[in-house]
Amino acid sequence: MAKRTAVIDIGSNSARMVVYERTSRYGFYILNETRSRVRISEGAYEKGGYLQPDAIERACRALSQFLSIAKSYKSRKILCIATSAVRDAPNRKDFIKRIEKEIGLKIKVIDGKKEAYLGGIAAANLLPVTDAVTVDIGGGSTDLALIRNKKVVDVYSLNLGTVRLKELFFDKKKPIEEAAAYIEEALASLPDTFKNHTAVGIGGTARAITKAIMQRDGHTVEKIHAFRFSISEEMKFLNKVANSPVLKLTKYGIKKDRLDTIRPGVLILSKVLEKVSANEVVASGAGVREGLFLSDLLRGNDHLFPANFNPSVRSLLDRFCTDPRLAANIASTATELFNALKSPCALPSSLLRHLQIAAKLSRIGIKLDFYGYHRHSAYMVLSELDYGFSHEDMILIATLIRFNKRRLPKNSFVKPYKKLLPKQNTLAWLSYIVSLAQAIHSANSYGKIEAEYRNGVLFIKAPFDTYLAEERIRELEKPESIAVKFSLS
Repeated sequence: MAKRTAVIDIGSNSARMVVYERTSRYGFYILNETRSRVRISEGAYEKGGYLQPDAIERACRALSQFLSIAKSYKSRKILCIATSAVRDAPNRKDFIKRIEKEIGLKIKVIDGKKEAYLGGIAAANLLPVTDAVTVDIGGGSTDLALIRNKKVVDVYSLNLGTVRLKELFFDKKKPIEEAAAYIEEALASLPDTFKNHTAVGIGGTARAITKAIMQRDGHTVEKIHAFRFSISEEMKFLNKVANSPVLKLTKYGIKKDRLDTIRPGVLILSKVLEKVSANEVVASGAGVREGLFLSDLLRGNDHLFPANFNPSVRSLLDRFCTDPRLAANIASTATELFNALKSPCALPSSLLRHLQIAAKLSRIGIKLDFYGYHRHSAYMVLSELDYGFSHEDMILIATLIRFNKRRLPKNSFVKPYKKLLPKQNTLAWLSYIVSLAQAIHSANSYGKIEAEYRNGVLFIKAPFDTYLAEERIRELEKPESIAVKFSLS
C-alpha cells in the first residue's frame, strides 16, 4: 500500500478529503483534512434527482483543489467515492465523465450497502465497541451496519437523508408529523436483527448533536469521537431540536453550518434509535472515508486490525519513540510491578492495559523537549490517542504519563477530569508504578525484572546494576509509606 493515500468522499451535503500517512504496516495518522460544503444534491430531490448545474460547478472546483492538495503531499494513491446523491442522479455519468476529463479524477459510485459496510468497519476498528449498530445519516440516505464481535455481519440502506427530507418536507413547511410518518414507513422494512443496545452515530447530524450535548454538560474532553450519551436522558433534547424553529437552534448549541439540516437529521436519528431499541449512542468521528482507507489497508486481514493492536499507539511509537526496546522494557516492568501490587493495593485488573500503554508512551515527548518530556508526552496522547479508546481511557493514560517523574497527580490537574478518572488512591498507585518503572530503567538498562510485595516492602530483582535506579526511586513521591529493596537476579 502507498505510504500516503488520499481519500475523497463526495456526499450529498459535503465533499471531504483526508490524506493519510502510514508509519508502519498498520500504523497511520492524518496528514491533512479538507472539507467543502458543495451541496451536490441541492435542488436534486425536487427535480427528479438530477444534479443541478450550480451544484456540479461547485463540486468541480472543490474536487480540482482537493486533487492539487493531494498531489502537493505526494499522495501515491487517490481513492474517490460518491454516495447517495450521485448514485441516485440520472445524469451521474455526465458528472463523472466531466470530472475525469477536466481534472483527471476517477470517481467510483458506491451503493448504500457498501456505504454502510465502510462505516461499519470504521466503527469496528476505531471505536471501543464490540457489538453495535452503526447509524450513518447522510444527505440522501441513512445506512446501517450490524457489528457482532468486531465484525460487520449485516448492512442496510434507507432512502432517508437530511437534504432529502429538508427539500421534501421542511422547506415546504409541512407538519413534522408527515416527515415522521415518512421515516417510520421507510424504517418498517428494517429487519429486527438490527436491534442493539449500542448505536454508533456517524455523520454530520450525529457529530453536531453530540457537540451540543458535550457543550451543554461542560464535558472536559474536546473530542467528539468515542463520546457516549444515554438515549433516555437525551431524547427530550433531541425532540426539542427536531421541533425547534431554525432561528432558535443556536441556543441549543447547533452551529450555523448545520441549521438547515439538523432538524430533519435529528428526526431521522431519533426514529432510528427507537426502531433499533438502542440505550446509548457512541459518537464517531470516523466514517466512510476511514472505512475506505481501512478496507484498503486491511484487505489481507479480513478488514480487522490484529488482536490487541491499536493504530494510534503504533503511530505514536513509530513517529516519536527514541528507543523502542527501552519502551518495551518499561512497559514490561510496569506490568510486573502491577501484578505484585495488585492485591495489596486493590488495583482493578481492567486498568492493566491503561498502565502498559502509559508506560510504553511515557517518553515520546523527549523529541520535543527532554526536560519537560512528561508534559509533552501527555499532551501528545490527549491529542492523538484517537482510535479504540473511550474518553475515560484517554484521560487516564494521559494523566499517568503527565505525572511520571517525581510527583503524584495533583488535584489542580485532576479536578477537571475527576468524573472520568478512577478513585484517587488507585490513580496514585498507577502513577507511582509508571514512575517506578521508568526509574528502574533510568540508566537505559534492559532486561526483565521480578517483583514481589511482602509486609510493606516491594522486593525487586533486576539483571542489571540498579545504583542509579535506587537514587531516582528515593526521589519519587509515594502513595503511602512503602520500602523498595533491590537485589541482582
